[in-house]
Formats: sequence, structure tokens, C-alpha cells
Amino acid sequence: MAGEAPVAAAAAATTTTTKTTTTGSIESHKKNRIQVSNTKKPLFFYVNLAKRYIQQHNEVELSALGMAITTVVTIAEILKNNGLATEKKVLTSTVGMKDENKGRFIQKAKIEIVLGKSEKFDSLMIASAPAPAPALAPASEAATKDND
Repeated sequence: MAGEAPVAAAAAATTTTTKTTTTGSIESHKKNRIQVSNTKKPLFFYVNLAKRYIQQHNEVELSALGMAITTVVTIAEILKNNGLATEKKVLTSTVGMKDENKGRFIQKAKIEIVLGKSEKFDSLMIASAPAPAPALAPASEAATKDND
């Protein structure tokens, strides 16, 4: 389509990419956005990824469509209840798209939750970090100890 070429060229030239939806609106893909799916990854994959995004960007945007909305809400609640994040913004909307099975235009529910870094985030992350493994003795030292 001729109308999409300038958008693709502009997206390649910037660090924030854009996508034209079927409704013609332009969505930006931020570096701190996680688009959650019900079927692709386990829940705690997204929880740990959100922690990493909060560490790097001081906030994370969780986004989902349809049946994955409950997963996004669960992720947000886990992070909030553990004291790692605070809720900044919740947006709900509908998105028009083509149904893959029936080939018709349908509306899907969409949620976006923006979570910010809590004041206790850094201290909680340090407390939950695994202890470093003890250093192993070199093989030569271990052999001499056995001979004693």
C-alpha cells in the first residue's frame, strides 16, 4: 500500500517505531512497553521482565488485548502487592481488527497499565537477589587436601 511506505521509512529513522492499525491510528512502540499474551509465555516471565524494565526505565507499560487483560492485571497486582511498583495510569479502550477465522471486522478490548518504580524498589530487589555461590577451590588445592 502506498500510504504505509512513508510511515515505515519514518519508523526506521527514529528510535521509537510506529505501527498503523486498521483504524488508521498510529501506535508508538516504546522501549518500556510489554505486550502480554495469554499463550506465549508463563506469568512470571512477564513479572520478571517488568521488574527489569522498571529497573532500566523507572516505569513499565503493560498492554494486552482481549483474554490477556486478566494476565496484565495479575502482573500489575503482583508487582504492586510486593511493593515494587506504584500504579501511574490505567487506560481501557477498544481496538478494531479483522477476525482471522471469520474474516470480518471485530472490536477487541484493550488495556494499558503504566507502573512506576516504588520508593522501596531498589532495596527490595537487593534483598531478593540470590546470594553469590561460594568460590570453588582450584583442583590442585583439592588434590593436596585429599592426600593429607
